[in-house]
Amino acid sequence: MDSNYKQYEEVAEFLKVLAHPVRICIVKNLLEKGCCNVTNMHSCLGMPQSTISQHLQKLKSIGIIKGERNGLEIVYEVVDKRVEGIIKSLISE
Repeated sequence: MDSNYKQYEEVAEFLKVLAHPVRICIVKNLLEKGCCNVTNMHSCLGMPQSTISQHLQKLKSIGIIKGERNGLEIVYEVVDKRVEGIIKSLISE
């Protein structure tokens, strides 16, 4: 058994950030659509934009997504390719 668990701290933090139903939903939808803004997420998820923004910030902080300003809106997309495999393996439709 590998006793150097410290090397897995980044992976554990990555999984902790992803392990929330709203964030999984956001990432899944971004993977399907390619990119999206908060307004579209708001109409889809039916929760306040401030709540969605908090979840987006957590995903951004660990590098799962990035946001790019396009005029007055910010368009988000998944940039960490590990996420696609994780979502596909966990969610079968």
